[in-house]
Amino acid sequence: MDKFLSQRFGRGASGLGNSESLQSSGPVSANSRRKWSNLLPVLVFVVVLAEILLLGRLDMGKKAALVDSWADILFHSGGGSRGGGLDGDGLVRKVGVSGGGSGSSSKGAEGESCEEWLEREDKLVYSRDFDKDPIIVSGGDQEWKTCAVGCKFGFFSNKKADAAFGVPQPAGTASVLRSMESAQYYIENSIAQARRRGYDVVMTTSLSSDVPVGYFSWAEYDIMAPVQPKTERALAAAFISNCGARNFRLQALEALEKSNVRIDSYGGCHRNRDGRVDKVETLKHYKFSLAFENSNEEDYVTEKFFQSLVAGTIPIVIGAPNILDFAPSPKSILHIKELKDVPEVSTTMKYLAEHPDAYNQSLRWKYEGPSDSFKALVDMAAVHSSCRLCIHLATKAREKEEKEKGQSRPCKCTRGTKPVYHLFVRERGRFELESIFLRELTLKALKSAVKAKFASLNHLPVWKQERPESIKGGNELKIYRIYPVGLTQRQALYTFRFNKDSDFQSHVESNPCAKLEVIFV
Repeated sequence: MDKFLSQRFGRGASGLGNSESLQSSGPVSANSRRKWSNLLPVLVFVVVLAEILLLGRLDMGKKAALVDSWADILFHSGGGSRGGGLDGDGLVRKVGVSGGGSGSSSKGAEGESCEEWLEREDKLVYSRDFDKDPIIVSGGDQEWKTCAVGCKFGFFSNKKADAAFGVPQPAGTASVLRSMESAQYYIENSIAQARRRGYDVVMTTSLSSDVPVGYFSWAEYDIMAPVQPKTERALAAAFISNCGARNFRLQALEALEKSNVRIDSYGGCHRNRDGRVDKVETLKHYKFSLAFENSNEEDYVTEKFFQSLVAGTIPIVIGAPNILDFAPSPKSILHIKELKDVPEVSTTMKYLAEHPDAYNQSLRWKYEGPSDSFKALVDMAAVHSSCRLCIHLATKAREKEEKEKGQSRPCKCTRGTKPVYHLFVRERGRFELESIFLRELTLKALKSAVKAKFASLNHLPVWKQERPESIKGGNELKIYRIYPVGLTQRQALYTFRFNKDSDFQSHVESNPCAKLEVIFV
């Protein structure tokens, strides 16, 4: 580049000669020097533009890059606030960066990019290292192989617990409720009731709880087990033993039988078959199974449903009003929402039983794989609920420390006319956040940056070891959802969306240094 400038401008790389040559030509007034200084950018631009036009072999992208780079130099040539331009010897000075965000602004070191500056200036150092000082939960058992954050369950006389089960707890120790029972039978399991009783962390089957505890997981249920021949004459099998359930499931069973749907009942209610059998192995030989829960509560979906999926039958469901959220495909289940639905469901059962092609359509997910929605739901359980409790507590601890410190953070860096935004992202089930940088606040740019970041880390999704081989997929990372850290799983999976670029822009502007979580499928 120095040679190029010298050839175009004559003596000296700057095109004006060095200071000695100027002095030898006689006194030069301040006005003359200012004229030459003002004229220099124009001369540089004209000559460079001519050079670019002569490079016919360059494609348009390269030409544009050259124009941009020289335009940047011209913009900074006056030695302005960004510290760029040509120095006294005519050499290009490296352009520094200035940051902005949260009311702060700072200039970076010479040659430092916005990303480098943000990595340095926007790095938080926390007082607690969870590897050395793990989360302590009083009571319970440690039931996982590995966890993304240091965490110990048990009783430690020399350490104050971060959390403990039950209420009340001393100041500084979070009280935890953990239960897999229906709130219709145990009213304290209702999230609102638990909060009123003083629980800080709620762990129930509800996806709206702080740390959901579901009946599902890839490890517990061989959901993708192959379909077996349907050899039983009865259309459906039932295993119902609690005859005093607080819903209409027994009335529904009786109504199905009155609709000429033959049912083999192995449970204590309406038993007509010997119940001393392996439930899942027995279900495999029926076209349908009665997955009737004992309460109709959102997200309360028990082993009855998942065992039916393992068996390769079509579940006839009474229970959670949102059961379709748990279905591997939209047509894989039949739902009796109210007792008046029984005639329609019985008609559908008979039709499917008599038309094998239609019946097999309901089981296509067994061969083609379940929906991404179903995978995203079940993948949550690849990280044990006790570990997820520790991640939740550690995340809250860091949020509290950030708030108490009240640090002013840059969060973005401005170079030229386009800012660079600093955001943080982690995979659901992980703890540490990774930096990503965006020059455009668009959903496309966000997804691209997230994929690129985790690909550069050779990242393996948390569910990779848990999922059945047939649905593990390849090595490419596929994003299902990106959402703010702190949302419930109900919000993350079903209700929250960055629908438009403006939604995302608004979130980042309202939450500088935004923290996001990603679900890969």
